[in-house]
Amino acid sequence: MADVPREYGREYIRPLPGPLREWIGFDTLRGEVTRFAVQLEYRLEGEWTEVVRYDHDGTNDSEFGHDAAEEGLHVDIYRDGEKHATEFITGPLPAGVALDHAEDHLAKNLQRYVKRFEEWHGIRSQ
Repeated sequence: MADVPREYGREYIRPLPGPLREWIGFDTLRGEVTRFAVQLEYRLEGEWTEVVRYDHDGTNDSEFGHDAAEEGLHVDIYRDGEKHATEFITGPLPAGVALDHAEDHLAKNLQRYVKRFEEWHGIRSQ
């Protein structure tokens, strides 16, 4: 699987058309989201590769993820298996709202992210 920093209490994989899938992981405490990752992955040469990742970690004990409640929601953009850029999407949001917003933002920008990834990797779209 693509690079996921840590395990989460709940993890889901949603198949998408073609060589794509969305991976979602999150933890909760007393019904509130404490950390999450939403990742678009592309099946490339038999391996799942990151395209983009949204993440939040409000536990203050991680080198992974940013605190969306303090810093706002962001998306990390990957190229050749490495983080290429980070784009900030919103100002500070509660974690549960940020998780919903990450999923919505990915759905709205999916084609753009896939097209750029395919261009970077010399993949011809079907």
